[in-house]
Amino acid sequence: MRMAQEMEKEQWACRVPVTSGEQTRQRLAREGILDQSLKPRVERGHLLIPVIKDGSERALFVVREHRTEVPRHELIGGIAIMLDNDLAAAEALLQSRPSLHTVLFPVSDVEGEYRTRRFEVIAGKSTTKTTCIEYGNRFLIDLSLAYFSARLSTERQRIVAQMKEGESVLDMFAGIGPFAISLASKAALVVAVDINPGAVQLMEQNSRLNRIQRMLPFLADASHIGKVLPWKFDRVIMNHPFGSLSFLPEAFRLCRPEGTIHCYVVEANEGEALPAIMKYPVTEVRERYIRSYSPGRWHAVYDIEVG
Repeated sequence: MRMAQEMEKEQWACRVPVTSGEQTRQRLAREGILDQSLKPRVERGHLLIPVIKDGSERALFVVREHRTEVPRHELIGGIAIMLDNDLAAAEALLQSRPSLHTVLFPVSDVEGEYRTRRFEVIAGKSTTKTTCIEYGNRFLIDLSLAYFSARLSTERQRIVAQMKEGESVLDMFAGIGPFAISLASKAALVVAVDINPGAVQLMEQNSRLNRIQRMLPFLADASHIGKVLPWKFDRVIMNHPFGSLSFLPEAFRLCRPEGTIHCYVVEANEGEALPAIMKYPVTEVRERYIRSYSPGRWHAVYDIEVG
């Protein structure tokens, strides 16, 4: 008996080596551009992954049968963070992914000196702890203790690609260490600072877990780093989107001439942070859009070459 012919559909595709295919697929899913209605396919040692935008080529894909729509969510390891407090949808989401163990709903924005969020468990295991694998690094995460976003994984690799071997790096708001640990692969030294004791404790665990030897976790207020450390750095990371601009004086004091500062902000208009940045000795500034943060606001980074 002849099998029914599978239905195919043309869509944008992202072509990657098979060896990094699953990692890339998960990243595209986190970024919300994976077309989950279509099946990825292998072609001559590469995996073609269907995406709803920003693809490099067009390709034919087999349409998935009986696809169940899942609610909007952010995926962090085995935890999904839903945007709506819908118990039925949460249960459906939990059943749709074997890797999920918990579905959370945020009951607050990022708040307080320690930059944490409060969550309600709406499906699955009652926990805020999980493990996330990102480009070969493994991170222990507790979302009740410290903020973490897997959506910046591509951005972290962009900075790694820009680095030269043997740089000294300062991460002023390091959290559990995703930037610091990623950059330690090339750096001679990474000083990773955070004011949140819970975040620093997780960062130390993640440093040991990934066998990082060139990183110094540091519990401190970023505005006082210059009073404690005598060094200048080749590269400074400022991943505090709602507060980084107020720390620019310290960042410029700690970055050597011709070094680079990566200043992350959430803004409503292009170039919004430029007036604050141009008060300091600057050779060049490049603004880069990372992702939509909320309606009318964008997460952006300013790459600042220090004069």
